[in-house]
Amino acid sequence: MPRYDVVLFDADNTLFDFDRSEREALAGLLRAHGLPGGAADVALYHKINQGLWDRFDRGEVRREWLVVERFRAFLEAAGRQGDPRQLNREYLRRLGESGHLLPGAYDLCRSLARCCTLAIVTNGVAVAQRGRFERSPLKELIPWLFISEEVGASKPDPAFFAPVLAALGVADRSRVLMVGDNLLTDIQGGANAGLDTAWYRPGHAPRTAGIVPTYEADSYRALEALILNQTPEYRDK
Repeated sequence: MPRYDVVLFDADNTLFDFDRSEREALAGLLRAHGLPGGAADVALYHKINQGLWDRFDRGEVRREWLVVERFRAFLEAAGRQGDPRQLNREYLRRLGESGHLLPGAYDLCRSLARCCTLAIVTNGVAVAQRGRFERSPLKELIPWLFISEEVGASKPDPAFFAPVLAALGVADRSRVLMVGDNLLTDIQGGANAGLDTAWYRPGHAPRTAGIVPTYEADSYRALEALILNQTPEYRDK
């Protein structure tokens, strides 16, 4: 018998290879607009974008402002002209056309789908996330996709998880596991909602003080064993 009946997965860098999708979408966008697109420029955009998303995760800025501001700040830092709103629209379209998964993600979900209800819960931008989901083979295995922009609240707010659990018909939260790579949004969010959590950290990401997952897993194989209750190696942290 599996340890959990319902598994909530974060999307980016938990199941989806967001880094690859981002690189491809950004490179195509910059080429199309004659903008700088070398490694240094991509690194500059990434630094700006990540900094803004970190602020979003802390509840400091709104998503609608963030997605335009990242391109405004990039154009300013790169010394180029352009319309940040147009760049954002085109970037999201390109991102939505990329459904790359991390190696092993499909096999993990195929195994778990035999005995668990699977759902994706994400703070990403809806137009991009739905496009990527529709183009990925996970559509065959995961019947639920919850996006904060549509739910009306974002992880780690319990208000995000309440409608998710209601839609899934969850009566016993002890039978639900939240899996993600982000301690602040995924792990703290799951804990705020009264769920067990599994921090997926294949690259051994640094810890954030004060946020303690129920479990840690450094591979899909370890994560699968944990969920299916196939090994005694895991311990509460």
